[in-house]
Amino acid sequence: VGLVKIALHNAQVELDPRFQLTKRSILEMGAEFSIKTGDIAAFERYIAQLEVFYYDHKHGLADSKVMYPLVGLNLLRLLSENLIADFHTTLERIDLAQLQSNPYIVHPVKLEQALMEGSYKKVWQARAEVPTPEYLFFMDILMATIRNEVASCAEKSYSSLPFDDAKSVLFFTSMDELLRFAQERRWAVSPSEKRITFPSAAENTRMFQGETIMKQTLAYARELERIV
Repeated sequence: VGLVKIALHNAQVELDPRFQLTKRSILEMGAEFSIKTGDIAAFERYIAQLEVFYYDHKHGLADSKVMYPLVGLNLLRLLSENLIADFHTTLERIDLAQLQSNPYIVHPVKLEQALMEGSYKKVWQARAEVPTPEYLFFMDILMATIRNEVASCAEKSYSSLPFDDAKSVLFFTSMDELLRFAQERRWAVSPSEKRITFPSAAENTRMFQGETIMKQTLAYARELERIV
């Protein structure tokens, strides 16, 4: 607000690189703070304003040190919201050399490739390879989406899952996480049998036989969606 007032009272200040540098820095701090507070809408607004500095009119400024970390975070946001067209539009605005070598950009690019392949294991592994801890915010959102998709496929295809297989295929690191997730989805849990039973068990009596079958089921489900 203060910057707007200054610009309104003195139009020439907009041409001053020092003013533009201050403006960019404030927007970048706002974007970083919005991630720390989990405010996705605010992050999106800050990025929209920063794109002018990053891609359109750089006002004679050198590239910011936090430009690519923020651009990479925005790419992750687009993936987590399944905005694939916007993801590729953003990639088109990034220098080819950065696409191929900048770790902040390479990470979401590889992540998108894994998603397109349906290789959720690679997506999970990418969580341990984030170039900065801030990436974990959107990675966790993305993994939550993947878990729900896998869970929906499992409910439609199998009557039950052993605890260990369910924990593995849903990418949980602890049994407590699995049991909380099962409660959220209202699955029946049998501690004595160490098995989760789905609500649709009466319609399908096949038992889960490991991660390979689950991958086949997911691929088949996606193929059906494309046909429809």
